[in-house]
Amino acid sequence: MTATPEDPTAIHVDQFLPHPARKVWRALTEPDLLERWLTMPNDIKPVVGHRFELLAEPVPAAGFAGGPVQCEVLVADPERELSIRWGPQWTVTWRLVPEGRGTRLFLTHEGFDPDDEFQRAARRIMGGGWRSHVRRALERVLSVLPG
Repeated sequence: MTATPEDPTAIHVDQFLPHPARKVWRALTEPDLLERWLTMPNDIKPVVGHRFELLAEPVPAAGFAGGPVQCEVLVADPERELSIRWGPQWTVTWRLVPEGRGTRLFLTHEGFDPDDEFQRAARRIMGGGWRSHVRRALERVLSVLPG
């Protein structure tokens, strides 16, 4: 996993997963699998326009009280790209690129306001999560997923 140069409005993560794109896609788009690695109950469907909720834990340091986050699927190109609106201000996009015996996963979480102290804190906290805890949790889910 490598991170791209700092952009104060976004989080960028580049991660190689030794699993085929079909498995990675399932982990991104099946509610029970997504919940296992993202630790947020949800009712996602990979259908453009589908509105769903992620049930998030509180993050006091970022000024977030927790609870349901309203989301919408913006792009659903099976085994290639999933993009969702995450709350009112953010967009999270995963691009899947086959590479050797696995998949390169590019994550972009954008829409942070660098002039807002809580948004800066949210970006810092979420960036750390995407790059470490969430990355490892996704790898664990993929390692036990058949196929």
